[in-house]
Amino acid sequence: MPKNKTARGGMIFLALLIISGLILMYRGNDAVFLGGTVKESILTAEQIKLAFDSVGGRMTNEAVREGQEVQAGDLIMELDATDTDLAIEKLQAQIAQLDAQIKSTAGTMNANSFRVTNDEQQSFRQIDSQRALVNSARATLRNAEINYNRNLELVNAGAIARSQLDDAIMNLNVARANVDTQQQLLDRLLAGTRDTGRTDSLNLPTIAQERATVENMQNDLDALAEQKKFLEVQLKELEVAKSRLTLHAPESGKIISVLQKHGEMVSPNVPVVLLETKRVYYDIYVSEEQAVNLREGGEIFCTTVADDKKIRCTIRLMTQAPGFADLKQSREKGQADLSAFQVRIYVDENSGAMAGQTVSVELD
Repeated sequence: MPKNKTARGGMIFLALLIISGLILMYRGNDAVFLGGTVKESILTAEQIKLAFDSVGGRMTNEAVREGQEVQAGDLIMELDATDTDLAIEKLQAQIAQLDAQIKSTAGTMNANSFRVTNDEQQSFRQIDSQRALVNSARATLRNAEINYNRNLELVNAGAIARSQLDDAIMNLNVARANVDTQQQLLDRLLAGTRDTGRTDSLNLPTIAQERATVENMQNDLDALAEQKKFLEVQLKELEVAKSRLTLHAPESGKIISVLQKHGEMVSPNVPVVLLETKRVYYDIYVSEEQAVNLREGGEIFCTTVADDKKIRCTIRLMTQAPGFADLKQSREKGQADLSAFQVRIYVDENSGAMAGQTVSVELD
């Protein structure tokens, strides 16, 4: 009799167990269902690797330590700037020297330009004066010719002595020689220029050559100015390089690791500090049926497991998850296999949540 009661009790327990399992399965309260509606994840803080941008050298100032809280703009590290400072001073000296050369060349060019203008005016005055002398010599020549002709007639008529004709011949020859001399002097002043009778239309070769020399000095000035611009660009590059020898915190956070120590040689673009930011996020994996009800930029709430605190969050990213997260072997409930989506959710920075806390999200 006791054996029959034991067997009967076992049969009843087994039947209840089977019925409960069927009820849980068809009501959707099985482990697969609960795992799909309640998501838990661990908060993770974004980390930034700080490095010296394109510059390297010996570290002279290690201004932070591990675990230290820093604010945006705080000094992190400094590299030795001696070589850069010397290069900057050298370029500044070269630029100052170019400034002096530019000033000197500009002064010489202005003086030469003034001298060319003055020479041109003097040449024009000399040409006008020489033209007057030529005209005067020609007038004297005409008078000498008239006097010669008159004396020749008088000598032929026996009215005057032969000596007077000789004097007229001498004056005529002198007048002719004077015209030739004055014309030669005028031609010398007008060398290479056709005399048009107008002084203001003359283009004297000597003056043109002097003016070309002045214009060539302007080319020298332009070359010096371009050389100065090139040095100024180099100076700006050195100043930028010097500014990069000082590393500042790009945002507020906590120093997690200091990878380079005081006195060590630091290579360009090699991380020297690991900074944990105040941007905290967590990832969950949802089915495609749940993903259609979520959107990037939308709000969602999570709850901290430790203190049951409700926190406002923002969905930043939704993307197809790797194959291991797909929901498979669910056909016993009449469902097809479901693809999974990775959802990255950022926590409100003012929530007070810390990296490492566990949070849960309940999806309807």
